[in-house]
Amino acid sequence: MTKRMLIRWSILVALIAVLAFVFIQLGEWQLRRLDERRHTNAQVVEHSKQDAVDYSAVMTREMTDDDQWQVVKASGEYTGDTLHVRYRNQGGAGSEVVSVLRADDGRLVLVDRGFVPRIQGRPEADPPEAPTGRVEVVGYVKRNERGPAEAITPHENIVRLINSDSVGAALGLELVNGYIAATGSTPADHPSLQPIALPPLDEGPHLSYAWQWFSFTAIAVIGVVVLIRADIRDYKKAKRRAQRRADEAKAT
Repeated sequence: MTKRMLIRWSILVALIAVLAFVFIQLGEWQLRRLDERRHTNAQVVEHSKQDAVDYSAVMTREMTDDDQWQVVKASGEYTGDTLHVRYRNQGGAGSEVVSVLRADDGRLVLVDRGFVPRIQGRPEADPPEAPTGRVEVVGYVKRNERGPAEAITPHENIVRLINSDSVGAALGLELVNGYIAATGSTPADHPSLQPIALPPLDEGPHLSYAWQWFSFTAIAVIGVVVLIRADIRDYKKAKRRAQRRADEAKAT
């Protein structure tokens, strides 16, 4: 083999080794995301099947992912503070309506009262007013949504993400951390509001993406073997041709 070929192979093998390492890491990352998705799905199913408990038994600190989708209830009266949460999706585009509930224990709880589908060709309707008088709300615990300041800070009672800390600061109120995504209310809320649905419980594309990255690794390794074998074959052919020419030259 020539020195040039050996250098070429060394560079090629080193490059493929780096690519294979990256592809394997990406595949394992997708498998980790799959495990996280399965854990989240199992948690959603477990929490959502539990009986409703008073919100004060759960929402006593900063809510995290592990707290979400527990079923809670809260009784009290709405304060009249209502926000329009835009750019939401629940089987289609729409918005959600968030109001502040003064619970029986005196604390203020943010309640996502429901989803309002957007009707194509019509302007977005104003959010319906909250029921008056005493109500009991049942729903899921949700942690505060995270995002840039412009997304979590209300402007003229409109906001993109639901964050009780930012909403409380904007309204000058001290709100319980997190919020309740309502699934029901007694008395019933406005008929235009759809209950907040559970998230999709599928596993997503993570497994297929993992196999894709592992396949890329196999293709890269097989490819470099094929290229090296082709180089060896071409080298041997060239060597045989050179030998034949040398033999013919001697014969003449």
